[in-house]
Amino acid sequence: MDFNFSLFFMALGLACCIEALPWLVAPRRFREMLHQLGELPSEQLRMGGFLMLALGLGVCAAGRHLM
Repeated sequence: MDFNFSLFFMALGLACCIEALPWLVAPRRFREMLHQLGELPSEQLRMGGFLMLALGLGVCAAGRHLM
């Protein structure tokens, strides 16, 4: 299995574009949301991170299965 650098950089670029959208669309609301996240307990943030990791792995697995 060869590593596809082109696909990797396209995925990285897409992730950067998606990360930038909230700052472009609603910067004030996004800043407020970040302040609210800062007030959450560590356990809640850790569980949210775990769920997002599981979701991301599931999406990657689904995409790999479809190719």
